[in-house]
This record gives sequence, C-alpha cells and structure tokens, in this order.
Amino acid sequence: MKVTVTQENLNRALAAVNRVASSKTSLPILSNILLRTEKNRLLVAATNLEIASVYFVGAKVEKEGTLTVPARLVSEFVNNLPKDNVVLKVDGSKLDIGSGNYKSTINGVVSDEFPTLPTITPAHTVVLPSGLLKQAIAQTIITASHDDTRPVLTGVLCHSYAGKLYFAATDGYRLAERSLVSTDETIKALIPASTLQEVARVIPDDIEEVTMLLDDSQVRFLAGDVEITSRLIDGNFPDYQQLIPKTTEITATLQTAELVRITKIASLFARESGGSVTIHTDTTNKSVSIHSIASQLGENTSEAQAEVDGEGSVTLNSRYLLEALGSVESPTITFGFSGKLAPCVIRPVGDDSYQHIVMPLKS
Repeated sequence: MKVTVTQENLNRALAAVNRVASSKTSLPILSNILLRTEKNRLLVAATNLEIASVYFVGAKVEKEGTLTVPARLVSEFVNNLPKDNVVLKVDGSKLDIGSGNYKSTINGVVSDEFPTLPTITPAHTVVLPSGLLKQAIAQTIITASHDDTRPVLTGVLCHSYAGKLYFAATDGYRLAERSLVSTDETIKALIPASTLQEVARVIPDDIEEVTMLLDDSQVRFLAGDVEITSRLIDGNFPDYQQLIPKTTEITATLQTAELVRITKIASLFARESGGSVTIHTDTTNKSVSIHSIASQLGENTSEAQAEVDGEGSVTLNSRYLLEALGSVESPTITFGFSGKLAPCVIRPVGDDSYQHIVMPLKS
C-alpha cells in the first residue's frame, strides 16, 4: 500500500475512530486501527465488537493495500505532524509514515486478524437533521442508566408512535422523551446510549443530515464520510408512557435561568443529604422556593418569581433537577407535580417536543 493524504483529513479521521479502539481488551487487535485502500479513498476504521467506526479519507492511491496499526500511537504521531501531505507505505507488517522531515516506522498487524466490519441490510431508513439529532441525543442519554445489570435501561429507545419518531430513556429515577420527525414506518429499536454519544461526537459540523439505517439487530448512522455501526440492545424497554402524567395538580412557569440559579445555590447545602432539596410553590407570593439543609453548615432558602397554579411541596435530587434544566433550551419552563410522591414534569414553554420526568425523593 502507498497512499498520500493531507494531515488535516487523516488527523480528523483518526480522531473520529480512535475512541472506539479498545485498549482494555483480551483481544490486542481491537486496540489497533484498520487502514485500507478503497478505490480513491483510504478507509480508517476501529471496532470494539459492539461499535464499529469507519471514516473515509480522500487520498492519492498509488498502490492498494491494508494493515492495522496501534490506534493511540498512530493518532498521536499524526496529530503532531505539520499541516502537509502525509505518505503512508506498507511493507509487510510495517507502516512507514512520513511528512517532510518527520518519518516513522510503526509495527503493525496484518489485517486478516482484524474483525470483519459489519454489514447491514436496512429494514428502515430515516433521514434526520444533524442538529436535531445531536440535540435529541443530548436530551435523552443523560437519563439512561449506567448500571449494566439492567442492560435495557442503558439504552435509548428509538420508536414510532402516532406518526412520529421518538427517543426515550430512563434509569428508573428519571425519564426523558424527545420527538424527532414524522414517520409512517413502525420502528422499535433499543440503541446503546454509548453509541449515540459517539455519534454526537463524530458528526461533522458541516453535515446537515444524518441517515439512520436499522435492521433487526443493528443500527448504522451515516454522516458524510463517517459511518457508525452498532449492535442494538436485546430486551423489552419499559412501557414508559404510562409513567408520564397527563396533567399535574400544581404548575409553575418561570425563567429557566432563575430556577437553575436557585437550584445550584440550594445544592451547596444539600451535599450531606445526597443532594436532597425541597421545592415549594406559593400562590400568594407567586414564587417557587427551594430549601436545603446541611446539619453541620446551616440551611438555605432561595426564591424565584413564577406564575403559580396550585400550592405544594416536593423533594427532589438537585443533580437530577439541574441536569433536566440543562437539557432545556427554552428560556422559560413549566414545572408541574401532583403532591409529594407523584412524578415531576419539566417542559419547555412553547415546545411540546420534549419532556423530562423526575421522580421525587421520600422526604
């Protein structure tokens, strides 16, 4: 193999796939990156057997070939090269890589040992605006579980309902649902949250649309020269829609930034109590207040003006509340609940595409 590519393009490709290559694995080949010529392009790929990341780089191909090389070493070497052309030459199981006065020989492994890159025969194809996809991922993966003992909760449910496509995730303590686009198809797929995090990371800024392909066991995201393919999680996601209150007895509408501010202040006094803060709505003062106590340090009550319908109190985990508020892009939100043990609902004002549910703590 002998190919010439620009340092910028090769560096971008290596950075995109590098995180998928696994250094902590019983299969040393998985810590390598696959380099392979394909027509007038260089394929750069990594896999950990759950996710496969592929990046195509435009190249001047003088001789076809393929090799795998240590992901971390080749990525860091190319990252430190000047912005000039980079020449890659394969000699047996060695990669000669150089640019101007910078030359290295990296010991590789023949690509026969590298896992076969996954293929997909899609049953469903969905085209999504890249900005919308990134936003939906950010708004839902925060509520996915990190507990591998319940694998279905570590994923984001991608499903169609009433003519729309939704993302939804829950860890049992909170839940987020985001609608994306209209669809006539019947879709149900449980995508690992880690896969979606990787997708959001590698989508190029200049790409307007991302194509999502689904079959019975895999999902693939196509974004320009990038392909991310992942296994789906096998299992039944909870019927989460039953957990979302249709209405709430108490609602408060207020500035998102103000609720963030008073929650952050209250959380400073809530560290001893696992982040527990109590929210109270006051119809007389038209306000929302948050109270927290630190037995050794003192206590705090912070207040924000709000449009309030109904009076009551509920105790929440301040971190969950802050993460929910951080996922809302609207300047104003509605906060609703129906008593101390009922789920709390956070929705952006003027946007019915997103809702975030937080379960209360027993005060």
